[in-house]
Amino acid sequence: MHPRYNGVTVLELIRAYQPEKIFLASYGPEELAAQSWRDQNELPLFHVLPWAESAGIPVEALDYQAHLKLEAERFKEALGQYPKGQQILSQVQPLEDNLKWVLTNPRTPEDFAQESVLEALRAYHQGYVQVFGEGPATGFRRERMAQVALRLASQEGSLAVLVDVLEYPWLLLALPAERVVLPSTHTPTELERQRSVLDRAWQLNESDDWGVLLQQLQEVEGPEALYCAAQIYLAAGQPQDAYQLLEELVHTDFQHPAYLPGYALARYGQLADWVGQRDKALRAYKAVLGLSWVPQEAREIALAGQKTPFRLER
Repeated sequence: MHPRYNGVTVLELIRAYQPEKIFLASYGPEELAAQSWRDQNELPLFHVLPWAESAGIPVEALDYQAHLKLEAERFKEALGQYPKGQQILSQVQPLEDNLKWVLTNPRTPEDFAQESVLEALRAYHQGYVQVFGEGPATGFRRERMAQVALRLASQEGSLAVLVDVLEYPWLLLALPAERVVLPSTHTPTELERQRSVLDRAWQLNESDDWGVLLQQLQEVEGPEALYCAAQIYLAAGQPQDAYQLLEELVHTDFQHPAYLPGYALARYGQLADWVGQRDKALRAYKAVLGLSWVPQEAREIALAGQKTPFRLER
């Protein structure tokens, strides 16, 4: 949500570097083919991958053991079911708290080349390894990134590599220093500023100045801005205004980003129900469920709307 570093910033950095190929270090070929990153809310990929496809730049996933990431979550879930396991997990809670502080503070791209940030990420991993060892609890991150580095070593030309922030320190350690170019000082573009406005609107908070945000969304324009503006009107108790905006939205090309069609059609269905147009609402819900991919929340809205017409509490 920061104007100097958001999902579009990653795209802008890659575009400026002009790579011949893009690699995903933390996803495997099967995951890339299934586009499972969409369910992981990998926001930069919603922008980077469509651009790469349109630009004719190949994208390859290198982590052939990516499924081991799930072992870390399963490991913690299993421990959390027992009192003794909960005690063990409490030992790493300070590590989680510090990681949250590192990642939720506004960052610029060049911050991730700074030793202070790298040291904080390394400390997180070192703490986990001290408690659990390198294995399921860590998702075998170090071992996996060592294998990814070996695959990168055989590549030539200018390459862009995207890696999960938790695996970033291990990949840096495994790569030859002379081949690594980290983000340097970057001046945000207008597209990044617009993205920050949209991100803020998606995270709508009561403490935000909704009037200012609506004005900023008008300057951004586009289907996603219309959707976010409709959400603000709905939150402000003005569903008729929200409905009119979505009525305008659904008659445009709103396929990008890939999460927008599901959310927009689901909300449109709800507001069509609210104005008494049940047939239109049902068509919208059906359209949501007919999409090749839709966020789970939007799918649940559509399924519920098919069974029971949506109503707003007065």
